[in-house]
Amino acid sequence: MIYRVVHVTEYQYAEPVSTSHHQLFLSPRPALNQTTDAETITITPQPVARRERVDSFGNRCTHIEMQAPHRQLHVESRFNVDVRAPAAPPMSSPPWEEVRDCLRRPRTPALLDACGFSFESPQVQLLPQARVYAQESFTPGRPLIEALLDLTQRIHGEFTYDSRATTVSTPVAQVMSHRRGVCQDFAHLQIACLRTLGLAARYVSGYLMTTPPPGRPRLVGADASHAWLSVYNSHSGWIDVDPTNNVIPSDHHITVAWGRDFSDVTPMRGVILGGGAHDVRVAVDVVPTTTAETATALS
Repeated sequence: MIYRVVHVTEYQYAEPVSTSHHQLFLSPRPALNQTTDAETITITPQPVARRERVDSFGNRCTHIEMQAPHRQLHVESRFNVDVRAPAAPPMSSPPWEEVRDCLRRPRTPALLDACGFSFESPQVQLLPQARVYAQESFTPGRPLIEALLDLTQRIHGEFTYDSRATTVSTPVAQVMSHRRGVCQDFAHLQIACLRTLGLAARYVSGYLMTTPPPGRPRLVGADASHAWLSVYNSHSGWIDVDPTNNVIPSDHHITVAWGRDFSDVTPMRGVILGGGAHDVRVAVDVVPTTTAETATALS
């Protein structure tokens, strides 16, 4: 599938901001199943400095500096992406304990890299209650993939999607207690469950193509950033799962970045001097299209 993605973030400040520094994770990272082109990030007002870099996880990051007073900041990311459905996970997998034990004794670069995703991180606490919840799926000797899909299905079925129940900083313990949240919360929860068992799991940020109800047109700006997770299998590498939708991500999922949790890959974060109170507006549009159509739309 070929998509045109537009992600707009706009801040309105009550008082002038004299100086600000921001870090943007809005450019899709290279991946085996997706390629991008016609990428632009437009920033108003014009930053005095702008630098592109690759972080320690291999994500593409844009750093901007504003040094002139401003009451509004508008950031618009646009790109075309061709996404191909990844290969289906293997039908069989080793017992999950075998994968855990491999991570305890990493003997290859891939295992050593995966180990970094098996520990507690700023937004994923290794809670005893998360381990208890995970153990219902990860019974002794059960194949990793079978247990993983069972846990994914349980989170989807036992937790309610509620955009008003949490914020970007809601801890996993509260999500478990209230059984409500959004995609970020469900990804953090499942990552916590897996890490408490000694498995490696990473947070994935990106976009998901949504489909309107039958007979209803797509609403421009109705899509949103999405989050899911990947789990390391010592026999076949990383496996993506989406607990919000109880699916294995396909060509409807567009990967932007991954890290230990949301704090590593926040689409836009920064430090400002001044500004007072502020309002923020975020709009995302993911449109299936053709190469010719995207070229015309972005010209």
